[in-house]
Amino acid sequence: MGKKHCDTGLDNRCRDRDGEIRQKRGDTRIGTLRETYPDFAPGARSDMRLDTLRDRTGKSLTELVKKR
Repeated sequence: MGKKHCDTGLDNRCRDRDGEIRQKRGDTRIGTLRETYPDFAPGARSDMRLDTLRDRTGKSLTELVKKR
């Protein structure tokens, strides 16, 4: 399987068909996010879901990534 096509705007962020910036799904595993952000959520298990981490920390994905 190859990578899915992603329409990008001027800021190179993935966008849905209606032009909205794509949100990362809550069922994304922390281990998957660490493929892009190697130091993401230290201490969290790699099989934890993103929505669980957001509930526990009260932070958005953007806030968690900027924290690194």
